Amino acid sequence: MKLYTSLPKGLKPYYELELEKYRKEYASGNLKVAWNHLERAHILGQNYPYAHTFVHWKMLQFGFAIKNGKEVLGQLPRLVFGGVKSFVGKVPIGNPGGANVPPLKPFPIEKELQEIFIKAGVSAINP
Repeated sequence: MKLYTSLPKGLKPYYELELEKYRKEYASGNLKVAWNHLERAHILGQNYPYAHTFVHWKMLQFGFAIKNGKEVLGQLPRLVFGGVKSFVGKVPIGNPGGANVPPLKPFPIEKELQEIFIKAGVSAINP
């Protein structure tokens, strides 16, 4: 069994850029755009336990900040189990990570994110 750990060097800048864009948009009050950047960071980092868990932590904080009980409750199991699933390489590829989608359902990866995986030299499916 292949165990996945840290974000590859080639992917890390893109993941961090999405988190920075999230912070900027959130600080500006652009919550919908901010959330979209968290979803993109989730897709980029979901194969790697720390990155995956960190995004769910930020999503949980976001849920509290906007007083969205569904998001808060939905993030709790994702926060607990998401990193474990990443560690053993069993994540639903392309899933944006929010409580508004089934936690185990794979989704198509948007073209721009596919290109990021290619530039980073990392497979979105089997890193």
